[in-house]
Amino acid sequence: MVVRLLVGPPLVVLARLGAACVVVVALLASPSSRSSAATPRSSAGGQGSVGLERAYAHNDYLHPRPLYDALHADFKSVEADVTLVHGKLLVGHAVQGAHADQTLESLYLEPLRRVVAGNGGSVYRGDPDYFTLLIDIKSAAGPTYLELNRELRRYRSVGGHRMFTTFGPSGVRDGAVTAIVSGNRPTEFMRRQQVRYAGYDGRLTDLGIATDQTLVPLISDAWLFNFAWNGIGPMPADERAKLRRIVRTAHANGQRVRFYLTPDGAPTGGVDARQAVWKELLAAHVDYINTDHLPELERFLLRYDQRPSRPWVSWGRHHR
Repeated sequence: MVVRLLVGPPLVVLARLGAACVVVVALLASPSSRSSAATPRSSAGGQGSVGLERAYAHNDYLHPRPLYDALHADFKSVEADVTLVHGKLLVGHAVQGAHADQTLESLYLEPLRRVVAGNGGSVYRGDPDYFTLLIDIKSAAGPTYLELNRELRRYRSVGGHRMFTTFGPSGVRDGAVTAIVSGNRPTEFMRRQQVRYAGYDGRLTDLGIATDQTLVPLISDAWLFNFAWNGIGPMPADERAKLRRIVRTAHANGQRVRFYLTPDGAPTGGVDARQAVWKELLAAHVDYINTDHLPELERFLLRYDQRPSRPWVSWGRHHR
């Protein structure tokens, strides 16, 4: 209750409650806080950027403020690992690291609902393209996905706006947020669903085979298992050609591309190697650049991405 009283113009709060409130304000702003009333910077005045399309927050929940740190850096994609525990979708890589109060609903669904409602039906005010919430299932595929489907359905709309993209017999109904299921995925069950509130995260083994964009809107795979280059020295010509061939094939089918296990956090080569890989991904039109380094990728994209707020691929369209 006291927290609500403290949220407001700082001078008014201080005048009413005195210096004692400073302690509470410090707690609210501390890195250990797991929620925030922040909104995307670009949405505050309705001007400027509508989000960085290539910016993808890997293991977003490990940041001091899950979701909100990514929004503050204008990211258009976040990743959350989920585990089903006693009927609840807890956010974390495993049961041992999950906390009962850190649920998918509390860290992502409810905050996204508030942001979408406050920005007129999109995560970034005026953004015509969707925000991606990738949900990596770490527990058993079937029961976890069933609970996820129930939760996404509850949040499918907000204030007359479609919050989650819906996949059904009539095709794709675009929402402010597109959920994509990765990790342990109930492939055949999702394929048979008449109505879904999430897409399926494919792999390179699906490239050119599972070409239905309405089921598989994204192709993801491990960089480490497909490319030897780690950002040190020039990228070998054959590997650059392979990367661009992968992207061309996916884009021709309306599918986006993401690589994980890139040299993002490896000490070898440091920042220079990381950014060398980012430059190759950007030049090849890879749709999501996976990172744990949010401010660094934000600065990189604002400097090097010539069209930072426009996607390479959207529903039914491939933009060149």
